[in-house]
Amino acid sequence: MAAQQAEDDFGTYDYIVVGAGSAGCVLANRLSADPTKSVLVLEGGGRDNWIWFHIPAGYLFAIGNLRADWMFETAPEPGLNGRTLAYPRGKVIGGSSAINAMIYMRGQAADYDGWRQLGLEGWGWDDVLPHFLKHEDHIAPPNAFHRAGGEWRVEPPRIRWAILDAIRDAAEAAGIRKIPDFNTGDNEGSSYFQVNQRRGRRWSAARGFLKPVLGRPNLRLETHAHVARVVIEDGRATGVEFEQNGIRHVAHVRGEVVLSAGAVVSPKLLELSGIGDAARLQRLGIPVALHAPGVGENLQDHLQIRPVYKVTGVPTLNTAYANLFKRAWMGVDYALFRNGPLTMAPSQVGVFAKSAPHYATANLEYHFQPLSLTKWGEGLHKFGAFTASVCNLRPSSRGSVHAASADPAAAPDIRPNYLSTDEDRQVAVDSLKLTRRIVAQAPLARFKPEEHLPGRSARTDEELLDAASDLGTTIFHPVGTVRMGPDHETGAVLDARLRVRGIRGLRVIDASVMPRITSGNTNSPTIMIAEKGAAMMIADAKR
Repeated sequence: MAAQQAEDDFGTYDYIVVGAGSAGCVLANRLSADPTKSVLVLEGGGRDNWIWFHIPAGYLFAIGNLRADWMFETAPEPGLNGRTLAYPRGKVIGGSSAINAMIYMRGQAADYDGWRQLGLEGWGWDDVLPHFLKHEDHIAPPNAFHRAGGEWRVEPPRIRWAILDAIRDAAEAAGIRKIPDFNTGDNEGSSYFQVNQRRGRRWSAARGFLKPVLGRPNLRLETHAHVARVVIEDGRATGVEFEQNGIRHVAHVRGEVVLSAGAVVSPKLLELSGIGDAARLQRLGIPVALHAPGVGENLQDHLQIRPVYKVTGVPTLNTAYANLFKRAWMGVDYALFRNGPLTMAPSQVGVFAKSAPHYATANLEYHFQPLSLTKWGEGLHKFGAFTASVCNLRPSSRGSVHAASADPAAAPDIRPNYLSTDEDRQVAVDSLKLTRRIVAQAPLARFKPEEHLPGRSARTDEELLDAASDLGTTIFHPVGTVRMGPDHETGAVLDARLRVRGIRGLRVIDASVMPRITSGNTNSPTIMIAEKGAAMMIADAKR
């Protein structure tokens, strides 16, 4: 760590939360609600004082920008024909909720019931639904599945596109029903995504949970605070060492340290603290505090395959953005009315479907977009088009994230290991076949869809798999790298209360705790995990 030799004593706190991302913002809010408990939150990124963090379409400028994105990359992926992928993570308070797709998605009831069936009592659908509801502020009238008045705002999109309505009609013609709501436990069907926005502005976890409570005298937020390790003494977490502005600090804790740095950074921090596979740590020259071979393993992510179809006779964002007058009107429409394309999430219409009849629940998620581009961070194509991004919701492939060296400043070694199983390869092929079947339906015929990517030359299963390997990329949903599990599972780093086994006073609460990935976008499940985790911490402190 590049810092001064002397260590500055940063004081003692009841709780130290590492990371002010989606989970960390919730924890900061809930733990500091007790005025007798002091809470220190350490965030490696900065404040959200850039306009593109708040205008929904700002993801186009934030992803791949050093101001907003940690700019991680994967190792070359064998299953993707050796390609290296950008692996965006939010570099700001609110974390990836400041740059993500803003899609509000809980997943399927079967996801959480599956966690319970693994031996994780208290994590079934009926157990977690109250934690989703506690913080929800849904624009719809309250019912069994939605509430109003919480911190996490949910609204419908503020713009519709004729091409997307036609896609829903085409999906229905292909046998996929229209549904009003993806968040009732069964998301099979098509609908417009609900989004985390308020009146046309992005609603990040920082806006919802953190910033409203920063005035609490018992809550301290430090940005640009780069954590090097958790200090462990006699089997207990006693504090955190971090660097800020070239000075090395040590903050001490009376209660608990919580890692909420996400599925990419939390396992790296555990390893830098001496918690991980002993042989791996020894190779890196890190003293071993606890042999925990599951740290950094079990990485799961939704690989999106992005077919592109050219269309004519219907507006798309590609054609609108290419017109200077229309582009100028977008800014006016947004400034005056908070409407128009600048309010757009990356995807507006979702379709959940089965790639084959034997799946009990939908195992594919489509993100249909009235736009196309080669990759995020690059400009839109010059022709009218839509993208039929499709991902395997429950991949059987497993990857890893590990510290690359003992240097805290070194980027982690990320190896998603996409398409490494026969099942995942078959689902990829079948998903492209289903995409073609949807697009071939009569409701889209008047727009003359022409397959631009991968192109009709890809016909056999082998050719479709090769196309999937060329087109596949992360949809930014890494989870599972510090998973919870029952006591008998050696790969389970955490117990069901999110405590690190073998180290007292240390928990991990973020997307890394998931034993299996949820069947949909992972941001709101992460916020639910933080809500439930905070309740556990508060309850345990009273024992």
